[in-house]
Amino acid sequence: MGNTMKKRVGILGGGTAGSTIAIRLAALGLETFIFEKNASLINGPPMCHLHAGGNLYREIPDQDCINLLQQSIDILRLYPFSIDARPTVFAVPIRDNNSPLDLIPRLNKLTNAYRELIDKDHNNKVLGEPSEYYKLYDKKQLLELSKKQPAAHPSTLDEWLIPAAKYMDLNKLQFPVIAVKEYGWNIFRLSASAHFALEQYKNAHVFINTNVKQVLNNNLQQNKWLIEYQQDTKQNTETIEVDYLINACGFRTGEIDDMVGVEVNRMVEFKSSYITSWQSNEGLLPEIVIYGERGTPQGMAQLTPYPNGYFQIHGMTESITLFNDGLVDSNKHTSQPKLPKKYINYIENGWESESLISRSQQAINHVSEFMPRFNNAKTVNNALYGGQQIPGNDETLRVTNVQIYPEINYARAENVKASSTLNAADEIVYSLQTNLFIAIDASDEENRFHHNWKYLKQVKQSTIDKKAQQLALDRGFPVNMGLVNCNLNELTLSKS
Repeated sequence: MGNTMKKRVGILGGGTAGSTIAIRLAALGLETFIFEKNASLINGPPMCHLHAGGNLYREIPDQDCINLLQQSIDILRLYPFSIDARPTVFAVPIRDNNSPLDLIPRLNKLTNAYRELIDKDHNNKVLGEPSEYYKLYDKKQLLELSKKQPAAHPSTLDEWLIPAAKYMDLNKLQFPVIAVKEYGWNIFRLSASAHFALEQYKNAHVFINTNVKQVLNNNLQQNKWLIEYQQDTKQNTETIEVDYLINACGFRTGEIDDMVGVEVNRMVEFKSSYITSWQSNEGLLPEIVIYGERGTPQGMAQLTPYPNGYFQIHGMTESITLFNDGLVDSNKHTSQPKLPKKYINYIENGWESESLISRSQQAINHVSEFMPRFNNAKTVNNALYGGQQIPGNDETLRVTNVQIYPEINYARAENVKASSTLNAADEIVYSLQTNLFIAIDASDEENRFHHNWKYLKQVKQSTIDKKAQQLALDRGFPVNMGLVNCNLNELTLSKS
């Protein structure tokens, strides 16, 4: 492995970006130290959707959607146990100015891109056949499906559409309605997967419940970094010296930039999604997305199913997921945008019950406009919320941003969408190689291109189930949210 065992890398932040980068570098033999202030890894802003095509976002360029497809397939192969393998239904309301037909050229490009990825590597075939990536449904087809008995274990797009056809108010929708193989992504199972993946490497050192107090350039000639940190269980601060520093602090990324002395323009947005309970007697639902203009009262509605009647809701309005003072910019004095104190308090200490229940009920009402029977769903007094970083000044950005400063052995990973994180890790590895920081032998090919991840040979579905349920419970969520409705084929993915 050349000189890699002599090198130490410090990663600040144990979210999806930090954890994934740590796995990638540990697999290459680097001595990796990851620092996370929470009690477990990957405990951040709301996520529930693997953007295998980016179809939630009508406003972003086609190439961004193709990039998200490729990145999602890569990340799925690293974290297969975290995926809920059910499709997403996309519907355009009659009141919307756009047509669902506008989406078809993009879907065809995505289908072709998926086919090309499979031609390049057959192990990329994780979303089924390219010909089944999406399917269009007119009103007549949906009415016919609504008369059928739901399947106990749906496996085709038609079977998944049966419950959706029964519940959706088809008179309020344009046609065709589109079903796409954009899967669900479970944050508790993702956290569990990262935990077990890092556990496989003796050279991966995970510090949880740990606050980084300061980072200092410790040697001007060699550009080593001194990390000063404090663990919750100890009063005194400790230090560790690393050869390379990676900033993956999520919405607090700018705080480290300020310590390092790097000026960056960015935004931070506080967002939330809400957990509700609703018992369906018509079978398992797919994810359902009703398009709408962001920030208006008609903003997009997104209903994500979990096992045993729990649902996560995004409503892209200022009364549900968005907040009228929740998007802030950095300025010339600091690289860290300043969220209002109340949102920092929510993140660190929890959300007051009255406001949380009120927004949860508005989320239920928002979905009920297009699924009338959902109006008797119940709030469960919890939500997934946090700050989301957005590099630059384009709030519609949905892909990765990695900035590398080779002259000071420093890198920053800011990922608006978690599916971009493995791509960010690969960019950092490429930079380390290019700048002769690490040398990789030909024998390291499988680690370099992440075809075989070590933990997938050791960890079973049941192990993830147990850990993810405990994480859900520890974070104050229903224990069933640590499970998924439809697992990917464990054996196939473990061999890929």
